[in-house]
Amino acid sequence: MTHRTQPASTLAAIPDGPEKLYDLRIKHSRIAEVMNELDTLIYPESQDSILLVCGPTGVGKSTLARHMVDTALQDAASQMEQDAGVIPAVYVEAPSSGERKFSWRLFYQRLLNQLEGELEMPKTEFGIDTVTGRMVKPRGGAANTLGALRTAVERALRARKTRFLVIDEAAHIIRQTSRNDLEIQLDTLKSLANECGTQMVLVGSYDLYQLVSLSGQLARRTHVLHFERYRQDTETDVRAFKMCVQKFQDKLPDLWGGKLMQHAEALHENTLGCIGTLSAVLTRAAKLAHKDGSWSVDALRRALLTEAQRHQILEEVLEGEAAINPSLTRTMTRPRSTAKRSVA
Repeated sequence: MTHRTQPASTLAAIPDGPEKLYDLRIKHSRIAEVMNELDTLIYPESQDSILLVCGPTGVGKSTLARHMVDTALQDAASQMEQDAGVIPAVYVEAPSSGERKFSWRLFYQRLLNQLEGELEMPKTEFGIDTVTGRMVKPRGGAANTLGALRTAVERALRARKTRFLVIDEAAHIIRQTSRNDLEIQLDTLKSLANECGTQMVLVGSYDLYQLVSLSGQLARRTHVLHFERYRQDTETDVRAFKMCVQKFQDKLPDLWGGKLMQHAEALHENTLGCIGTLSAVLTRAAKLAHKDGSWSVDALRRALLTEAQRHQILEEVLEGEAAINPSLTRTMTRPRSTAKRSVA
């Protein structure tokens, strides 16, 4: 189908552009469910040193991770007013540095950048500029060793009274570590949790699930939460997914013209019920429609995942669901590519 770029006068008729979707984070029911469970499991002296939150790509794990920390900071607002040194929750992304092994040095530096602030601690011992408060390149000697950075992190977490640390993209720890060293990596996090009384929440893809099979001791101190997609074979999930599509439609009413909801079923199938993927598809569609000057089904069609992309993601999703909870896939049939619902 061909289309023409609309004149500037038509573009001006659309007051709301796709940028309104850039920072849209929907706290949908699946996020609320996982957050409620995490809120129950995060408490002082918990035996679950490490909590694994696993889910498919594009399900909204990063949104969940940030919601967790934002909510914890909001809930602790009065405590933080009384004690400016308190940081009850911290978000950090596990680095993918390009090195063959996971970089604990870079990880600790990122974490210290989140914790430093006005914290009273002997910064010069740990390679932090005393004037700017920022990390500086080691100038020789043993004061900036990996062990010193680790000690700085331990002191900072204790001084900040940090209840939990959210590590997003935690699968990077696995992908940059040999199978023989995985237990050491998890032991490092477990030790940090025990030393500081800070629970570790690892958020990532289904790859994370293999950590529970490393040893009985680690498995006992680790709890797994499944951040599921919205499934097409569950009526409550279908309704919840449609509510998310409705929120996207409501965000740009002039652009969509109230016509987005009629494609909710096709969007559910194309995105496999993953809200992060839905957001990416609809943001692309909004940019294409805005550039064309008006909404069109063609703009939405061009924004969808290709069948090859969808098939690859589906394979990974089904494999992950089977590993983390076999009962989920016991009766589920794989959609046939020839039966794919189209946007029309």
